Amino acid sequence: MQDAYQETTELKDRPETMSVHDRFTRIQETLNSRVIGQQQLVERLMVALLADGHLLVEGAPGLAKTRAIQQLAEQLAVSFQRIQFTPDLLPADLTGTEVFRPQTGEFSFRPGPLFNQLVLADEINRAPAKVQSALLEAMSERQISIGGETRALDEVFLVMATQNPLEQEGTYPLPEAQLDRFLMHTWVSYPNSEEELAILRLVRNEAREAATAAEAPLTAKAVKMARQQSLQVFLAEPLERYIVDLVQATRRPGQYDQQLASWLQLGAGPRASLALDRCSRALAWLRGRKEVLPEDIQLLVPDILRHRLLLSFEAEAEGVSRDAIIQRLLSLVAVA
Repeated sequence: MQDAYQETTELKDRPETMSVHDRFTRIQETLNSRVIGQQQLVERLMVALLADGHLLVEGAPGLAKTRAIQQLAEQLAVSFQRIQFTPDLLPADLTGTEVFRPQTGEFSFRPGPLFNQLVLADEINRAPAKVQSALLEAMSERQISIGGETRALDEVFLVMATQNPLEQEGTYPLPEAQLDRFLMHTWVSYPNSEEELAILRLVRNEAREAATAAEAPLTAKAVKMARQQSLQVFLAEPLERYIVDLVQATRRPGQYDQQLASWLQLGAGPRASLALDRCSRALAWLRGRKEVLPEDIQLLVPDILRHRLLLSFEAEAEGVSRDAIIQRLLSLVAVA
């Protein structure tokens, strides 16, 4: 009897017999074991994949931003490309270009790195505005137009862009309207001492040991199935109103607090409401629930509003951060 139970348990743990949700859970666990101390980054990356959006990540160098998306790409049967943004980059370096073939006397299209399914745009603020616009157009429209022909990008298409907040010389900050194209803006911070010790041991062991046999990667079809399942997560009407009230409060802060009104020059647009709806469902699904809780929305609000608020001169002069404003907003807006 014990042998039969053990055989059944082992069968359930095999990738080919696991549900899509279980596979996503295992991928998240694997990423957390390989990207130590950045659980929030890993979770936001998984949410962005499920919510069919793009992620902007900001933090000091060496905090595993690149490693996180590389490890995710290893777990998925998708194409991956890293692009190092530099001041001399051209839009065609991203989108691709028409190449003349002397043998045939015709032009043929050579696709650029944006035709991959996972794309890391490293230090996006180092490239000029035309390059940033080419990337953001592809992110928004999911297509690229070259030589009078429009070419569609894959349905599974995720861009993770990074920004270095320390060096501003020679950079081209993204305008607020372009930042709105990103589903979430996530900050990454330094690991604590125990996490850093675990990182040291992990890297040492990786250098010593050969790569072990990995599970079969998750296909793009399974990712699309997971997206559909996450859309079925229930979001009650009071929580729908809570999402709308939070976003509306950024546009009419005077109705809640005069101090808040003095700090905000421009609030978030409808994309923020859509992002909160989609991401809260994805987060609840990822955590194994069939309905969204207020805590899901509150947890995601900073990442979704952080890059969509334009602060007033008064807030800048007083040194008030966007995160502080968002926390005040959360304390003022009640669940309907």
